[in-house]
Amino acid sequence: MDFKDLCLRRRSHRHFTDEPVSKADIDLIIKAALLSPTSKSRRDWKFVVVTDKEKIFSLSEAKDHAAELLAEAPLAIVVAGRPEENDCWIEDCAVAAVTMQYQAEDLGLGSCWVQMRDRGIGDIAASSIISAFMGLKSDEEVLCVLAIGHKAKELPPLDESQLKYDSVKYI
Repeated sequence: MDFKDLCLRRRSHRHFTDEPVSKADIDLIIKAALLSPTSKSRRDWKFVVVTDKEKIFSLSEAKDHAAELLAEAPLAIVVAGRPEENDCWIEDCAVAAVTMQYQAEDLGLGSCWVQMRDRGIGDIAASSIISAFMGLKSDEEVLCVLAIGHKAKELPPLDESQLKYDSVKYI
């Protein structure tokens, strides 16, 4: 499979089977993140790999809505950075998260990005909620949590005819 096909196949999966993700697959997904490019090659991010169902359920309750799908995932990866140390932490973490999603797809797994930055419950930031039970340092902020697992159903590839080429300008 070439990269274009991988891009067409990668979709946001919100339903997973109960089958656990193998340690070998988790290691490949994390290695992909660690290989991702960063500003000034800082590699200044933090990944918390979560397979404990109770902790994954707690992650699903870290914001008011749209995180429920995490409860169904056999694997969650918390992606965090240090805003005070790295002005490109959001970009660096986003690149790593998307790289993990493509690696997961290449392994036949589904994934979904669950936004946590600037989200939460009322006035309590999701990052604070997550830090409390994930052991993150006070200077680390959560960008997102990736839900990863074996797909409950296969989704069709993206339709290339729906690509928005009108948002591209050639000069």
